[in-house]
Amino acid sequence: MALMITDECINCDVCEPECPNDAISMGEAFYEIDPHKCTECVGHFDEPQCVQICPVACIPLNPEFIESREVLLHKYQTLQQAKPEK
Repeated sequence: MALMITDECINCDVCEPECPNDAISMGEAFYEIDPHKCTECVGHFDEPQCVQICPVACIPLNPEFIESREVLLHKYQTLQQAKPEK
């Protein structure tokens, strides 16, 4: 599953730079996670970094995007291939 940020977000700015997929950005009222970029850090880390660092625990699984670990890994691989060379 992709993750989501609830309206309990306090806009503390700590989650956005932790996301290895650049899936987190400021929304209208609080930060949001793009479910098409969120891999729950599969491929990068053992646990979602945003969840680990969030001081108010407002980042649950997004029930609208149910994905297996295999699907998340495939999404990670696709995102990596799409990144421009540095």
